[in-house]
Amino acid sequence: MIRALTGYSTRHPWKVIALWAVLGVALSALTPTLFDRVTQNQAGDFLPSGYDSAAALRIAKERFGVNPDATTVTVLVARSDGKALTGADRQRVEAEAAKLAKRRVIMPREDDGPQQFLIPDRSQTPRIAPAMTAPGGSFQLLSVELVGNRSDKGVQGVYRTFRDAARTHFAEAGMRTGFTGALADTVDTVDSREIVTTVGSGIIMGLIILLNVLVFRSVLAALLPLLAVALIGFVAAGAVAGAAMLTGLKLDASTPGLINVVLLGIGIDYLLFLLFRFREHLRARPEQPAREVAAQVSARVGAAITSAALTIVAAFATLGLATFGQFRSMGPAIAVAVLVMMIGSLTLLPALLAAAGRKMFWPSRTALRAEPGEGRAARLGALVTRRPLAMLAASVALLAAPAAGLIGIHMDYGQAGSAAQTPAAATAAEISRTLPAGVSDPTSVYVASTDGRALTTDRLDGLSRALSEVRGVGRPAPTVLNKDHSAARIDLYPTADPRSRQARDLASGPIRAAVAEHTPAGTTAHVGGTPAIVADISTAVDHDLTIVFPVAAALIALILLLLLRSLLAPLILMLSVGLGFAATLGAATLLFQHVLGEPGVSFTLPLVLFLFVVALGTDYNILIADRIREEMRRSGTARAAVARAVRHTTPAIATAGLVLAASFASLVTSPGNEQIAFAMTLGIMLSALVVSLVLVPALAALLGRAVWWPLLTESRAGNRSARNHLPGGNR
Repeated sequence: MIRALTGYSTRHPWKVIALWAVLGVALSALTPTLFDRVTQNQAGDFLPSGYDSAAALRIAKERFGVNPDATTVTVLVARSDGKALTGADRQRVEAEAAKLAKRRVIMPREDDGPQQFLIPDRSQTPRIAPAMTAPGGSFQLLSVELVGNRSDKGVQGVYRTFRDAARTHFAEAGMRTGFTGALADTVDTVDSREIVTTVGSGIIMGLIILLNVLVFRSVLAALLPLLAVALIGFVAAGAVAGAAMLTGLKLDASTPGLINVVLLGIGIDYLLFLLFRFREHLRARPEQPAREVAAQVSARVGAAITSAALTIVAAFATLGLATFGQFRSMGPAIAVAVLVMMIGSLTLLPALLAAAGRKMFWPSRTALRAEPGEGRAARLGALVTRRPLAMLAASVALLAAPAAGLIGIHMDYGQAGSAAQTPAAATAAEISRTLPAGVSDPTSVYVASTDGRALTTDRLDGLSRALSEVRGVGRPAPTVLNKDHSAARIDLYPTADPRSRQARDLASGPIRAAVAEHTPAGTTAHVGGTPAIVADISTAVDHDLTIVFPVAAALIALILLLLLRSLLAPLILMLSVGLGFAATLGAATLLFQHVLGEPGVSFTLPLVLFLFVVALGTDYNILIADRIREEMRRSGTARAAVARAVRHTTPAIATAGLVLAASFASLVTSPGNEQIAFAMTLGIMLSALVVSLVLVPALAALLGRAVWWPLLTESRAGNRSARNHLPGGNR
C-alpha cells in the first residue's frame, strides 16, 4: 500500500501536486464556516449529563431560555468626579444602557477581499440589564450578554466595538466605565500582547526557515516544507470539520489552533525525514535519475512515517474513551488531521521530490557533493558507541533530575494567565473591594419542580436561608422564577474569586451539601456556575487520566511491536519516552509551581503532554530504531552499525526536533498557553536530542543485535562472522 502510493506519486508528480493544490485552496476558504458549525463555547457543555453542573445547565437552557453560547461582561459605571451616584445618575445609567441595548453591534472586518463573506458574521444586539448597585452608591453594575466564544476573533471584535461605544456614551454623561469578565479579560490580554504575538510568531517562523536554509543551503528546500504543510493542513482542517459534522461531535474553539500547530510540526518533520534521505541517496548515487531516487526513498522512509503517524493517531484516538467531551472530541479530531498529514506525506511530499529532483537543493552547488567522512553527527555516533555505558548514565541522570519535580505536584483548574494585570482584572478588583467577588460570575442554584406543583418563593425560603448561611457566600440574590413557575434560580455571590480553588471547593462542598439537605420535597436542585463546572471538570479529568494513559501506552507499544518485530526494542523505546515525559512534567512543575509560585500545573497539561511527548517522541525513536535495524543487516559489528545509524539520522532528527519545538514555542504568545508552550518545547527537545540520539543508541550499542530479540536471525543475516569481533559475542 505504501509503495503503491509513493510509486504513483513519483510517477505522476504534477497530477498529485495539482490535486492537493485544488483541495487546499478550496478548503482554506470553506473551513472557517465549517468549524463555526461544529464548535461550542461553554466548557460545561462538554460534561456528561450525570454531573450536577451539567444538570444545572440543562435547566438553565430549557426552563430559563439561557443561551449556551452566551458570555457575560460586567460593566462598572461610576461618576467621573468620584462622588456617589444620585437617583438621577442611576436613571441616566439605565437610560444609556437601554439605548445601547437597542443598537446592533457590527463586527469589524480586517479583510475587504472576497473571503470576508466566508467568515462567520458575529454582529449582534447585546442583552443589557442592571445587575447591582454598590453600597453607598459608589458605582452601578450592568450585565451585558454577548453570544460567542471568547476565543473567536469576531466575538472579540464585537466586544471591542461595544466597549468603545459604551465608554463614549457614558463619558458624555459624565461617567467612567470599567469592564470585566472572561471575554473582557481575554481581549485585554490579547491586546496587550499584540505586538509580542506578531513579532514572536514572525521570529519563530523566520528561525524555522533559517534553520532549513543553514541545513540544506537551499532556499527551495527551506520554503517547500512550509508551503506543502500549509496545503495539507488546509485539507486536514476541512476533513476534521467534515468528520465532526457527520458524527455530530462538537469541538472546543481552541481545537483548530492546536491542530494547526501539530500539523506544522509533524508535517515539516516528515518532509525533513524525506529530504535528508533524498539528499543522502543523491550524494551516494550521482548517476541515478532523481525520480528513481525519490521513489526508492519515499517507499523506504514512508514505512517509518506511516508507523510514526499511526502511533500519534492511536494515542489521540484513545481520547475517544474520555468522559470529558472536550477531550473526547479533541482526540479524534487530531487523529483525523494526522491521518490526512500521513497521506500527504506519502503522496504530495514524494511528488514534490520527484518534480523538483536535484533542483530541490537550488541554488546550492555543494549540497549534493559527497558527504564528508567526519562531522558532528559522525563524532556523536562514535562517542555513543565507544562509551555507551557512560552516555547511557549521563542521559538517564539528565532526565531523572527534573523528573524529581513531580514530588508534590498539584493540578490547577483555574484559568491560566488570569492573574495578568489587565484593565479587566483591575475592574474586578475594584468591585471586590465593595461587593463579593462572585458578583461578576455568580454560582447559581437551579431548582425544578418534579411533582407538577408550581414553585413559589415561600416554598424555597428554607433553601435560600440555608444557602445564605454557608460560610464564604456573601449574600444570595432574590429567588427568580421562570414564566410558568416550574423552575427557580437562586444566584449566590461567593466572597472568593470565581476562578480560584476556594470558589470551586465552596461550590462542590458546602453549597452542594446545603442544597442536598434543604431542597424541598417534590423538587430537584443542582448547582451551576463557573466554579461548579470547573469542579466537575476536575473530577471528569481525574477519571479520564486513569483510562487514557494505560490504553494509549498499550496501543503505542502494540504498534512498535508490529513495526520492529521485537519484544525488547519496543520496551526500550517505551521506557525511554516515558522517562522523557516524567522529566518534562517534572521540569514544568519545578518552574511554574515551585519557582513562579502558581497554584500548580494546568489540569490539561499531564494528558496533553503525555500524548504529544510520548507519541511525537516515539516518532524520533522509530526513525533511529528503524535505521539501526537497517544498518545491522549489513556486515560489520553491531556498534559500527549503531554509529552509522546515528551519523545518518542525527541531522534529520535534530533539525526536525528543533523545528517541532519552535512550532510549539509559538504557543507562548497565546494567552493561557505558557505552560503548554514551555512543556511541549522542552519535551520535544529532550525526546529528539537526548532520548533518540543518545539514550536509545547507547542501549542498542550495549545490547547489540540482542535488542531485536527474539528475531535475531533477520538482523544477523550476512553477518555471522562479525559477531566474534567484539567482546561479548554479538555485541
